[in-house]
Amino acid sequence: MDAPVLVLNANFEPLNVCSTRRAVGLLVAGRAEMLVNGRGYVRTVRLTYPRPSIIRLGHMVKRPRPRVRLTKREIFRRDGFTCQYCGARAHRL
Repeated sequence: MDAPVLVLNANFEPLNVCSTRRAVGLLVAGRAEMLVNGRGYVRTVRLTYPRPSIIRLGHMVKRPRPRVRLTKREIFRRDGFTCQYCGARAHRL
């Protein structure tokens, strides 16, 4: 019951991986819809639920964009450790 399930945002962007138990809970609550059923079924006393492989959330989750700090090291990495004046390549410029 702890098999990984891929969770997608409402625009099909991957968010994270959760357990099957959490995914079935989201499906039963109506917060997500199942896209791929590749593992069989989860049986309870009264009902049988499909065991999802990939689910998509019904609402959009806003994720902050990762910000890169503007440091000397990041500028050197961006330029491939190449001097902009003479074109020399070195890790210590």
